[in-house]
Amino acid sequence: MTGSRFSKLFGKLFPGARSSVQYGAVKKDEEEETALCTELEESYELEIPEKDDDVKMVPSKEACKLSVEQLAKDLHVDIQEGLSENSVTQRRKKHGWNEFMPDQSEPIWKKYLEQFKNPLILLLLGSAVVSIFTKEYEDAISITVAILIVVTVAFIQEYRSEKSLEELNKLVPPECNCIREGKLQHVLARELVLGDIVSFSVGDRIPADIRLIEAIDLLVDESSFTGETEPCSKTDATLTEAGDLTSHHNVAFMGTLVRCGRGKGIVTATGENSQFGEVFKMMQAEETPKTPLQKSMDKLGKQLSVFSFGIIGLIVLIGWLQGKPLLSMFTIGVSLAVAAIPEGLPIVVTVTLALGVMRMAKKRVIVKKLPIVETLGCCNVICSDKTGTLTANEMTATHLVTSDGIHAEVTGVGYTGNGEVFLVSSKEKVTALSNISVAKLVEAGCVANNSIIRDGTLMGQPTEGALIALAMKMGLSNVKEQFIRKKEIPFSSEQKWMAVKCEGRNQETKELYFMKGAYESVIQYCSDYNSSGIPVPLTPQQKSTFSREEKRLGTFGLRVLALASGPELGQLTFLGLIGMIDPPRKGVKQAIKILLKSGVSVKMITGDAMETAVAIGKQLGLCDKDYKVMSGEELEMLQESELASLIKQVSVFYRTNPKQKLKIIKALQKSGAIVGMTGDGVNDAIALKSANIGVAMGQTGTDVSKEAADMILVDDNFSTMMNAIEEGKGIFYNIQNFVQFQLSTSISALSLITLSTVCDFPNPLNAMQILWINIIMDGPPAQSLGVEPVDKDVLRQPPRSMKSSILSKWLMLKIFINAAVIISGTFFVSWTEFQPDGSTPRSTTMTFTCFVLFDMFNALGCRSQTKSVFDIGLFRNRMFLGSVLGSLLGQLAVIYIPPLQKVFHTENLSALDLLFLAGLASSVFFVSEFVKVFRNCCISRKDYKSEDAV
Repeated sequence: MTGSRFSKLFGKLFPGARSSVQYGAVKKDEEEETALCTELEESYELEIPEKDDDVKMVPSKEACKLSVEQLAKDLHVDIQEGLSENSVTQRRKKHGWNEFMPDQSEPIWKKYLEQFKNPLILLLLGSAVVSIFTKEYEDAISITVAILIVVTVAFIQEYRSEKSLEELNKLVPPECNCIREGKLQHVLARELVLGDIVSFSVGDRIPADIRLIEAIDLLVDESSFTGETEPCSKTDATLTEAGDLTSHHNVAFMGTLVRCGRGKGIVTATGENSQFGEVFKMMQAEETPKTPLQKSMDKLGKQLSVFSFGIIGLIVLIGWLQGKPLLSMFTIGVSLAVAAIPEGLPIVVTVTLALGVMRMAKKRVIVKKLPIVETLGCCNVICSDKTGTLTANEMTATHLVTSDGIHAEVTGVGYTGNGEVFLVSSKEKVTALSNISVAKLVEAGCVANNSIIRDGTLMGQPTEGALIALAMKMGLSNVKEQFIRKKEIPFSSEQKWMAVKCEGRNQETKELYFMKGAYESVIQYCSDYNSSGIPVPLTPQQKSTFSREEKRLGTFGLRVLALASGPELGQLTFLGLIGMIDPPRKGVKQAIKILLKSGVSVKMITGDAMETAVAIGKQLGLCDKDYKVMSGEELEMLQESELASLIKQVSVFYRTNPKQKLKIIKALQKSGAIVGMTGDGVNDAIALKSANIGVAMGQTGTDVSKEAADMILVDDNFSTMMNAIEEGKGIFYNIQNFVQFQLSTSISALSLITLSTVCDFPNPLNAMQILWINIIMDGPPAQSLGVEPVDKDVLRQPPRSMKSSILSKWLMLKIFINAAVIISGTFFVSWTEFQPDGSTPRSTTMTFTCFVLFDMFNALGCRSQTKSVFDIGLFRNRMFLGSVLGSLLGQLAVIYIPPLQKVFHTENLSALDLLFLAGLASSVFFVSEFVKVFRNCCISRKDYKSEDAV
């Protein structure tokens, strides 16, 4: 019976598991057996939640004083196996996700009421109140309804802007590596729970507060947390006393960056319970700074506001002196202020930028900062890291050269281990024991390695993955298990090598160092070379031979690694070279070709040898007949002024380190270039931070590079960069279109009322009509211009200057031409409908409708600065068509629906009236199209370029 119960319980707890023992049926009371089984199940099910419920966050000041064993016991976790998925679920239920939950924002109704704080809205409300006291109830109701419409439109705009910006923060979820159920897993950082075992290495961001249980040459940058500029050295030793946070050397804090080495630890606090929680609360109190474009729009809006207030004050004064009712003039003046002052300009700019960023996200480009959208259209030089950006970053070992002159080639690609190693001379297949020189070379690459291949998936660096895949092809994939790692000297871009110190699991093997890295760096630590398993003293002739072999492999476009092993650094035995291929990405060559044609220079910066760099450069079209290359050493010898004069002619930089990359960026910027820098490694972070546009890789990029960058390519594809530049240029031109439309409408409304007042004509538009025009000017028709699809030819346009104003001379000229046409046409209608005894419902309806139709045709002409609407596609911008159709239907409702006629003081118009007004209003569209044709015919391509550079 016991066996049967155990079998049932085991099956319940571990579904899918099978017991190897077959238990016989025991004839017993079935109810007793079932009850006992249920009792056992319930006791087990309660055990896990109770255990996990006891787990509490451990502050760093306590965690640093606890031993690893005690902390693991308190958190109920096995250091080797990690947590079970069941424990993870239970702990997440209690402690929540590892993320910061922003404070609940103020209610929507409160945000809506804040719109009424606008001084102009308050003045209109005052006007409505005065109308009530003077018993002009219809006017009071009309003004109140108009206020509600204007306030609602403004609220929707701001709410939409806020939501768009909130979405940007969700585009880059941080990730990490943790051990669960004995397996290393790659998970989102927000999924971590208390007690998780997390591993990290150079370039990673610490995903939670972690008590270290392993630290190998670990340096952590805590500047974002403590303010200390120097990285903090970390250890796994238990502290006797807990001082301030900077003294907690065995704790890695959430949000800090690993600058050197690697480590492992237990999560002691997550989310807002971490030390970074307080920092997050302070960050929430800070407002996001505005972009330069937003600031310039704010400034423009203020300048136009001052000008508009002056004109409006003059209109009210002249009207009052002419004997017109003061309240009427005051209401019209305030309404005109609401319509003429472009208070929606900065908001629509923000919405346009944010929507552009969201469109880029759909194209696999994540923009972290809005100002970068503006800068993209100005970028004229792109400096790109080679590996992982221009190339596929799927390294595969293809050639082996041992130190005793044996040449071998490798078949198969990827990380599955499919393929063979065979000698070049005899085509003989090489296995683990058939050739000791090849075996030693492959063994060193597998032992000096921190990556793992599981089920064909690489967890680690592609270069190391290629070495493991090579070992798998030779049957040496388990050779790493024969050694116990005692020490690791991690790779750095300065030393260009990494090494591990190991001892064999059997007592016969002595301690050995295994090193891999760039040939020039590794050979400096070698005193011998391997010859059929025997160390032979290294001679200058042998070094020269190895150097020639390294360059020969480089000419094939291979990345070359040198490997060595030995008892001490400086007394290593050189084992040979391994050449790996990293082919160019698909589409990169075509993208570079298009960028070069559009005036954007592309430069490749790599740490590889010249031969490798030039071979890839030629495949990508960067190295033409007159190409120039420059090494990192040559860079160091040049002064900044000399480099600035030479750097524009150089296409490829090779054997560079982080400081030299930074020097290249600075020299280009000094020469007047707007530089975009792409990279994925820790060594790229400095240059990414200094470039005008730092671009990191989303898949292979380290957390350090992503942190330093302004933009992230999700698919690591350089071709995607072209989409980003295209979108950046398109957004700027769309904002220009919107500004042209809104300013021409504002100037027209102001000028029309001013002209009528000066000529002592009745006001052609009443307050309600002016407010309706404001809704059109700031509403959907205007906003739809900001989402005009990017013109296919926009990428061919040369980069614009950072100094160029959004209000260029040509744009100002178009604004005044369009405004002049609108004023002339509307004033003509007002004059023809003029009656000696004052305004009539028909005269105001005709004038009002004429102005609205002029606005619609003006918006149609503003869809492009250089191309005809028929060229870009009349139906391409569906949002524009929908908003215009909605505005026209709204205008018809205002004219023909009786309740609205009372509010807006309108009356029915005949079909002939509408046809006449539509024909007259279309003149602004045809004038706009003619101006574009005239400009394109008369302005040469050279002048067009110089104008964009102004």
